[in-house]
Amino acid sequence: MHYFMRSGFGPRLGLLKRSCLRGGAGLFVGLWLIVTLARAADAPATATPAPNSDASCLECHSDETLSMRKGGQKVSLFVEPNVLGQSAHSSLACLDCHEGFNSESSPHKKPMMPVDCGSCHEKIGQKHAFHPRLALSPQPAGKDTSCTACHGTHAVAAVKNVDFPFTRAKQAESCGQCHEAARDEFRTSAHGLSLTTGTKDAPDCLSCHRQPIAGPVGKAATVELKLAQAKLCESCHVGKPEIADKTMLGRAFVASFDQSVHGAALARGVAGAASCVDCHGSHSMNLGMVAGSRVNQQRVAATCAKCHAKTAAEYNSSVHAVALRRGNLDSPSCTRCHGEHDIRGRADPNSPTYAKNVAQKVCAECHASVRLAKKYGLEADTFQTFTDSYHGLAVRGGAVTVVNCASCHSSHAIKSQSDPTSTIYKGNLVATCGQCHPGANTRFTVGAVHASVTQPKREPILYWIATLYVILIIAVVGGMALHNFLDFFKKARRKLGIQKGLIPVEPVKEHRLYVRMTAHERCQHGTLVISFVLLVITGFMLRYPEAWWVVAIQSLSNRVFAWRGIVHRVAGVVMLAGGVWHIGYLAFTRPGRQLFLDLLPRWNDLTDPFKVLRYNLGLAGDKPKFGRFSYVEKSEYWALVWGTLIMGATGAILWFDNTSMGLFTKLGFDISRTIHFYEAVLATLAIIVWHLYFVIFNPDIYPMNLSWLTGRMSEEEMHEEHPLELERLKEAGQHHAPGEPMPPPPADDEKK
Repeated sequence: MHYFMRSGFGPRLGLLKRSCLRGGAGLFVGLWLIVTLARAADAPATATPAPNSDASCLECHSDETLSMRKGGQKVSLFVEPNVLGQSAHSSLACLDCHEGFNSESSPHKKPMMPVDCGSCHEKIGQKHAFHPRLALSPQPAGKDTSCTACHGTHAVAAVKNVDFPFTRAKQAESCGQCHEAARDEFRTSAHGLSLTTGTKDAPDCLSCHRQPIAGPVGKAATVELKLAQAKLCESCHVGKPEIADKTMLGRAFVASFDQSVHGAALARGVAGAASCVDCHGSHSMNLGMVAGSRVNQQRVAATCAKCHAKTAAEYNSSVHAVALRRGNLDSPSCTRCHGEHDIRGRADPNSPTYAKNVAQKVCAECHASVRLAKKYGLEADTFQTFTDSYHGLAVRGGAVTVVNCASCHSSHAIKSQSDPTSTIYKGNLVATCGQCHPGANTRFTVGAVHASVTQPKREPILYWIATLYVILIIAVVGGMALHNFLDFFKKARRKLGIQKGLIPVEPVKEHRLYVRMTAHERCQHGTLVISFVLLVITGFMLRYPEAWWVVAIQSLSNRVFAWRGIVHRVAGVVMLAGGVWHIGYLAFTRPGRQLFLDLLPRWNDLTDPFKVLRYNLGLAGDKPKFGRFSYVEKSEYWALVWGTLIMGATGAILWFDNTSMGLFTKLGFDISRTIHFYEAVLATLAIIVWHLYFVIFNPDIYPMNLSWLTGRMSEEEMHEEHPLELERLKEAGQHHAPGEPMPPPPADDEKK
């Protein structure tokens, strides 16, 4: 027998023995055995392989039919010598890996010792972090802990060999033998397509999975895991310029995730906060413009719904979602309003959905777009009418508590006004308005919510009020400006003529002072001046919140807007109280009654402006003489009376908005608001163009008529401005030299 083994018959004998054991022995096999033995007897003797050598192993394992049953399955034990010689382990002997085997015992003794790759390859668990169970001790059985499952048994290719199964080109397919779903997703992802097209910096499986970024299957990711995922994504999309700069919005766009509500929540340890993988997917990540992407406009709501289910359900019922489902890509989704990476909480002043920002930074993006308005038949001035309303002005002015688009339309369940479930459906408006206006009734709904003074078809009353006021302002203020220009030009030429000696100098008048305003009247005037100036400043602060001077005032404190409203109302009350004071003065004092009589319009007040015009144009040699009050002062006075009544009435309506809208409707409120604004413009321009000219910029009295402070005018000033009144005062002896006591006011019979 030993001879047969040495002559090479040993493997054949072993084969015969195994065949017989499997029940395959027969007559043919017996004859074959006799013939073989005979030939072996005549064959020359060959060298016997050394015990436990590779050759001794291959005596059996070079047989292609050599197999065994393991776990109920047939397992081949065939080893291809050529493959083994070309593997990364070609320099190793069989027993270097298969320890404890004895080639002289056949079959090998049981239990057979498994191959331990770790005896040569140290730190397998660290180097293969993508299979974390490799780092466990004892190491559990499974495909993920089996080196041969990935690298093969004997045909182990070197890492730098083109046949290595985990080269960049082959890696996805090799890993996909176990991870089919991940492979299929990765193939069509932005990463996978870049890798397929040979992009230099495209990631493969190991680019990400060398780091411990995958948690146990079926278990929620921990905060640590999500932070590791975000850090890994940012390592390329922020940390590597060659990758980050290729994106459409650049590295800052990706880096903003850390300051977002999601990134900040992860940093605080909130495990439920979204990470990159939660939104983009682990293997299917793709650009938003790709139809199948999780962050595609038509799919992003479903992605956000994983965490924000209730909000997503509200959005899905909105007109925006309905339009988007119909294929209208101009309709907004979650990211269009909230942003993509830099998603901030609504309490963050930097968030587009912050109460003060939502109208300007979110809704206006579409509803102030002329292109979209024309394309879909929307009203292009919807946003403008909101910003011009009190609500919009309060937002722009920096009010602490503001009303924005979402206050009425809701944040996500935005529906058409024709939808009975909409917050702006006519039958629901009372409840909607009642959120901020307690006691709101049906009269609140009479009138346009987005009232406009530029749309005659929508609100004809407001349109015509505004139009008539604009015409009035242009006519009145323009006429005042022309009048004053001609007056200034005439007086300037006269002074120049006097300087050149072309016009003889009139003799100096006697230096006497005459009472122009009593102390009582100066107090009334001072009250009027202070209240009027405060009303103008605080009123236009609301109307023009972006003006440079308003911005400067608002920068003093974040409470400026609240104080603005308080000061405006107090000033209004003071002005009205001053009006009552003045009426009492006119009614119950002798100087007051005389003042009223002197201010009453007379026929010459209609003819004097034309006489002055002729004089200023050089068509008349002398200008008309005026008494105590000329048409200049009288027009101012009665305009003030009219303006105070109008502004007081409309101001009260605006102040007590709940009551006034309940009584006069929303339309009545808007009418009052329109009149209040345009009347304020008219009054302010009239004071600037008319009054300030005659008390400051008039060349004859520049730099100022001081009578509103001292109560007196010199005889020269009286002669120039009020010659008829000067004659009367001289006749009555109502003058005094400087240093002399003022004469007592004349008795009623003396005035008569």
